[in-house]
Amino acid sequence: MLQTNCYILACEDTKKAVIVDPGDEGPKIDSLIKREGLDPVLVVNTHAHYDHIGADRYFHDKGIPIAIHRLDSKLMMAGGGAEILGSRSVPNPEPDRYLEEGDTIEFGNQKLSVIFTPGHSPGSISLYSKNDNVLFCGDALFCRSIGRTDLPGGDYDTLMHSLREKLSKLPGETQVFPGHGPDTDIEGENKFNPWLMR
Repeated sequence: MLQTNCYILACEDTKKAVIVDPGDEGPKIDSLIKREGLDPVLVVNTHAHYDHIGADRYFHDKGIPIAIHRLDSKLMMAGGGAEILGSRSVPNPEPDRYLEEGDTIEFGNQKLSVIFTPGHSPGSISLYSKNDNVLFCGDALFCRSIGRTDLPGGDYDTLMHSLREKLSKLPGETQVFPGHGPDTDIEGENKFNPWLMR
């Protein structure tokens, strides 16, 4: 409903994969995974809003563990606050893994580093691959915009600190894949995003 971007990241050599923010339509995501012959080892939620966790239970019931930052875990288990936006909350299972700043997510020969980027929600994280110069940032940063901070647990000053002190300092060529909308890059956001322009 909110056109959330779900990402399926895979190691070409081993076919091990990670599912990032499966917001809904679990069977549709699963059919793509099967078509590509992938073996998902983890679901990672960049944060716990319902439009990013809607298919968690679907994959958890298939034996795939769920990971999220501890500060968003209660919201995740309560259904992600769907009622705030006029939808029905569906309780989620307890996370299998808690992610913190500096943690590494491994799938096959691939690695992602966890960057703690709160502000949109208390436990928002971003996932960064230094080798591939890519960032998956949930709803912290968008193409020429930033995440909203008016939902419970959001904080504008905290978000701006996450963006200015962490994400905007990544290499300019880093390709940014946000939770909604088109991809972008750090250089373009530093130059043209009105919240980050230097």
